[in-house]
Amino acid sequence: MRGGGLYACGFALTFLWLEAGSFIEDFKQIHLLFEGEVVDFILNFIIDSFQNTIAAFAWPVNVVQFAQPYGAIGLGIAFWLFPIYVKKHIDDWLFDEEEEKRSG
Repeated sequence: MRGGGLYACGFALTFLWLEAGSFIEDFKQIHLLFEGEVVDFILNFIIDSFQNTIAAFAWPVNVVQFAQPYGAIGLGIAFWLFPIYVKKHIDDWLFDEEEEKRSG
């Protein structure tokens, strides 16, 4: 089985969501660039990205804690239904070129 399942998709979506929020917060601190604090701006960006990566790994915890017990029930149903209804479409989208190379 190639690629990731629900966990990998959840990680990617959570990471993108957190990075978008982080980018907006960093944009509010753009004045640091004009005040000559470029290094501080870059370090803040790197640290925020690292924290977002760690937080994205724990996305199932956030779902379960969101609305107990419905978050846990929804996560369980998602883990059950994801391979049935979604994974095939994602695999086709991600590995389309790979299939063409093997068959051609």
